[in-house]
Amino acid sequence: MASTRNTAQRREVIGVLSRVQGFVSAQDLHTLIVKNGGHIALATVYTQLKKWVDTGDVDVVMTDRGESLYRRCVVDVHHHHLACRNCGAIVEVDTPELESWAQDIAKRFGYRDLRHVLELNGICPKCQTA
Repeated sequence: MASTRNTAQRREVIGVLSRVQGFVSAQDLHTLIVKNGGHIALATVYTQLKKWVDTGDVDVVMTDRGESLYRRCVVDVHHHHLACRNCGAIVEVDTPELESWAQDIAKRFGYRDLRHVLELNGICPKCQTA
């Protein structure tokens, strides 16, 4: 993986992302950085976000349109999300059964250093009643 030096651009991306409530697209994050006086290319925002996702410091979810949304991870352990397709509400879910199943599958096929992402989405109770 590329260097994870604590560059000014890296600090700028994570600093603004830390102040955002909920998930945000890379484009919207770039806009916020520029509005706050930052000077950073959109491609650099994407690069920095990927590095933060790879280290587990940033969560990423995919919308129905295939757009990635990012959020500073508030939970230090591996976890998954349940997202509302209507309003975008996110619930962090603990899934020990999934973790056990994933390890069993990896073992069965001889894989090591397993990583996985589970994305669940539906319509939240609030949107169901609206």
